[in-house]
This record gives sequence, structure tokens and C-alpha cells, in this order.
Amino acid sequence: MKFHSFFQIPASVVLLLAISLLSAIAATPVVTNVHGEQRPDTHLVDVYYDLADADSSSVSVRLQVSADGGSDWTVVPVVNVSQAVGANVTPGHGKHILWNAGTDWNGQVSKAVLFKVIASDTAPAPDGFALIPAGSFSMGDSLGDGSPYEVPAHTVNVSAFFMAKNLVTKADWDDVRTWGVNNGYGDLAAGDGKAARHPVFGITWYDMVKWCNAKSEKYGLTACYKVSGNIYRMGSSDTATCNWTVNGYRLPTEAEWEKAARGGLSGKRFSWGDTISHSQANYFSLNGSSSSYSYDVSPTVSFHPTYADGVFPYSSPVGSFAANGYGLFDMVGNEWERCWDWYASYSAVPQTDPHGASSGSNRVSRGGSYYSNANSCRSAYRHISMDTGNPYGNVGFRVARSSVP
Repeated sequence: MKFHSFFQIPASVVLLLAISLLSAIAATPVVTNVHGEQRPDTHLVDVYYDLADADSSSVSVRLQVSADGGSDWTVVPVVNVSQAVGANVTPGHGKHILWNAGTDWNGQVSKAVLFKVIASDTAPAPDGFALIPAGSFSMGDSLGDGSPYEVPAHTVNVSAFFMAKNLVTKADWDDVRTWGVNNGYGDLAAGDGKAARHPVFGITWYDMVKWCNAKSEKYGLTACYKVSGNIYRMGSSDTATCNWTVNGYRLPTEAEWEKAARGGLSGKRFSWGDTISHSQANYFSLNGSSSSYSYDVSPTVSFHPTYADGVFPYSSPVGSFAANGYGLFDMVGNEWERCWDWYASYSAVPQTDPHGASSGSNRVSRGGSYYSNANSCRSAYRHISMDTGNPYGNVGFRVARSSVP
């Protein structure tokens, strides 16, 4: 087989390697019958394999390529792949991966190309992230607490994804921004933060999205956001699109955010139960006042006494309170968290991986802040009136990543 001036794969090298990663608690996915074929007169490679797993209906699959007969699997980039690859691949016979070698390995030649198909039940979470497992949950208010924006409660199925355990801090922001302004992201806002380990604020939704792209590029991942087919690096665009199938950093969807915030506990106001106090989150307690909520039971009122030091903002260092059931910190209070979605009304129809409306007036924010009352901190609460281009003093974000290789 020959890729003209690109690279060569001899016909004798078509039966290649299959490796399954072991699972400590479940049966191991098994990959067999791997073989690759070049499409005639193209730069495309078809890789076929069989996949079996005794106890899982879907697994994570990735493709690796070696140009030296298997001695090194890190040199050849494998980015432009499609079909039965990535997260949620269903076991079966004759699975197919399409690799665009002409894009990923342009102009290269080798007579010792091998492929490796790797399958695992669960992709390991990157450092600083938690795996949010695939599955359905009830999204919205089912307790009669909320506004018309939170109903009807409806079933949403969310694919597995990774969520950052903490909000983006001022130190995080500065690190990526310093790289970004020297690499095409010249208008990224400086941002603000009470201290290095406090969440960043004073940035717009547009800044957050561009920062995600900058972080992806800095660390060799594929940027998620594009405008007119180009990586989104400058300006304030409402026409940005997101590629949900790549491995870069991004904002969570609203559905991903709420599932993650609930921490695996369904039907409750918060990830730990139905009441809230200052021992659990940094928020503004109204307990005892005429505007109080029955579920606000904090013995201390007003701003959180530990962080109300007379110098705004009254944010707290990330990770100052216990994590929820998924290992995520500060999903309640501290700072509002921006999501990808334009606001849209809920429907009772079950959904799978919704990405929100195609257009709108404002993007949704979630979670409440140090300035928010108990009602605004509920898992189901939706803030729908924050201007996308306004750098608020109590609004930050955390990043997500799709569960792909």
C-alpha cells in the first residue's frame, strides 16, 4: 500500500496490535482481529477491529500509530479520526475507525507502520478533573421551589465527561493568558481575583471561551471553539461553534453542569440534601429575616463570616468546603459559573446531551455566589439575565472536557 508522497504501508503489515487496558473492578474489554487498509488514491486509512466486553454496553476506544514497527507510539499524531473511536463505543464485530493520515501525518514516509487499538471501560480523568459518569438524571425543579424557568423537570441523558474539580483561579487565568497574548489571543482580558487561589472574575463569557482555546493549544489539545471555521482567538463573537468530539478544554453545557452539581444525589436542593448553612458553602444567608427561606438554616447570617473581611469581593479560596459526590468543589456559592448554553425554556420531552438553543440573548449561569441567597444556590436554579459581554465581579467559570482520547 502506498500514500504517494505521504507514507507507505506494505501489504505485509496489516495485522496489527490490539491492547486492552485492565479494569480493577470489571471485566476487561477485548479487542481482536485488527487490520488496516488504505483507501486507493486517497490519504485515508480504514482500521477495522472486533470489540467485546462482558459487562459494559459502551467503552472508550483510541487509536495509536507507530512508524517504526512498534518501538515508539508517540511520534505519529492521531487527531483526525472518526467512526467507532472515542467515548461510548458499542461492542461488536467489524468496528471501523477512519483515520485522515494525510492531515495528521502529511508528507511522511515509512515502511514499518503499525496500528494499536486500545479499549478501556472508563477513560482516566486528567489531573484536576473528575469523571462524571454517563447516565440519566432529572433536570430542573421537582420540589416547587423555583421560577417558571426551572420547570418542567425532565429526563436528560448525559454522556460521560470530565469536569474540573475547582473553579478557574486567578493564578490559572494568568498562566494561560500570559501564553495566550503572545500566541494569537491578544485581547484576552487581564481579569481579577482576590488572591491567586481565589476564583478569577472580571472577564466576559467571550474571554472564558477564548481562554479555553488558549489552554487547549498551550497543552497540545484540540481547540473546541471556532468562528467561521477558524480557531476562535480574538473578538466577541456570538457565532462561535463548539466541537464536542475533540479533547480540548471548554465550558460545560447547562445539562452537564447540573448533573455534575447534583453529585449523584437526585431530587434534592443541594448535592448534600435539602438545607444549607455556612458550614457547607460561601453564600449570603437570609436566615431569620423576613426574606428567609425555610431551607436556609445557617446560624450565621449575611455574608460568610470567614470571608467577609471588609474588602470586596468576599470570595473564598477554591476547595474551602467539602466536595460533592463527584469530587467537585464550590458547585454551590463562591462565584457564579458560566455555561455554554443560550437560555431557552425547558420542555418535558426527554433529551440526550442537549447543547441549548442555537441563539439567544444571554448565556446561562449557575451555582450562585458569595453574594447570592440560598434560593439562587440550589442545583436547579438558572440565572438567565447576565449580559454575555459584561465582566461581572462575582462571575467565574470552571472547565470541562469531553471523554475522548
